[in-house]
Amino acid sequence: MVAPTGKTVVVSGGTDGMGRAVALDRLRRGDTVVVLGSNEAKGRTLQETAGADASRLRFLRADLSLIAENERVIANIADHHRRVDALVLCANRQSPRRQETAEGLEFVFALYYLSRYLLSYGLRPQFEQAEAPVIVSIAGVGLTAGSIDFSDLQQTSKYNAIKAQLQAGRANDLLGVAFAEQAESRARFVMYHPGFTRSGDVSVLGPVTRTAIRVLAMVGARSVDKAIAPVLGFLDEPPQAPLTARDRHKTVPSSLPTLDPERARRLAAHTEALLGRVRGSGEALS
Repeated sequence: MVAPTGKTVVVSGGTDGMGRAVALDRLRRGDTVVVLGSNEAKGRTLQETAGADASRLRFLRADLSLIAENERVIANIADHHRRVDALVLCANRQSPRRQETAEGLEFVFALYYLSRYLLSYGLRPQFEQAEAPVIVSIAGVGLTAGSIDFSDLQQTSKYNAIKAQLQAGRANDLLGVAFAEQAESRARFVMYHPGFTRSGDVSVLGPVTRTAIRVLAMVGARSVDKAIAPVLGFLDEPPQAPLTARDRHKTVPSSLPTLDPERARRLAAHTEALLGRVRGSGEALS
């Protein structure tokens, strides 16, 4: 029997796939788990599945594609938890067509990248109270496809679903680099690419694409349990280095162009300008 750790773990996108599996594992370990998700029914199902461990589970319903919702969640966590030992970032959803949030931002960029940026930086005071705080961002580090279009971050022209996912994924790579550069945070940042996994919500995709993904998953995808094993290891024993990048079981070299520190600083500056613009006027910065 594994000894309980007594940690406080926050999981975004924790009602489906890998996030859900991580949440349930940490509950079984004796941790307090805060799950962030947009679906109230899935939150209730998660609590039912947790059984006797549900007393240590808090589900916060939130639309993480909205800046205001992320800030509300951060304030709620701060009110209830002096310390956060780990933040696991899983929230992501594809969009076949370009959608704008109520704050005027492109949906995939806002959910997949901006929510991770806001939660990582917004929970820093709680990380500082932890003995060995760690952030694990589950995305596609190691992939080199896709790039950041600094002239049109919101993809107002020629939107493409794959391009949107890749741009937000490369933005998450740079988020890790920028966060790790900041000496004022004790939190270790881990970027982890699980590979093709039988995980996630594909209901938003068209029927042909949805069926194709499900068939491929049956043939060649990793199970959720295998995919989350490294994540659980990072939570048990956070790395010593400020930044760890892992593509499945391989270390990703920091020399990759997708991990360029200068581009990371540039994106961070653009992000702060965008956040300031939205908070100030409710209009997005393209």
